[in-house]
Amino acid sequence: MTTHREVERLVTAVDLARDAALLVEVVELRARNEQLGRALVTRAVIDQARGMVMALAPCSSERAWDLLVGVSQHCNIKLRDVAAALVATTDDETLPVEIRRELSRALRRLHAADQG
Repeated sequence: MTTHREVERLVTAVDLARDAALLVEVVELRARNEQLGRALVTRAVIDQARGMVMALAPCSSERAWDLLVGVSQHCNIKLRDVAAALVATTDDETLPVEIRRELSRALRRLHAADQG
């Protein structure tokens, strides 16, 4: 037969397990929330850079995306960093040489494709 004390220990163990599970869930949700917040900020910067490319080229949103991705890949720099560098030029920041060169090449290729 189970004693009252054993029942109390089992209830306490169940409560602790439930509390631990809730704590894990809260930690995971907070981490996901932070990640989504960073993604929203990053996405806004990428969209701004995309708009800048669309104005420079001019080209469609999809072609601007492909161009930025290509610059990112050729420079081996994360897309969000390429986009941030491009957007920073609106605040009189200088575009890093590597990105500037690759962006110029990509814009020339895009222009040549439109001419051909």
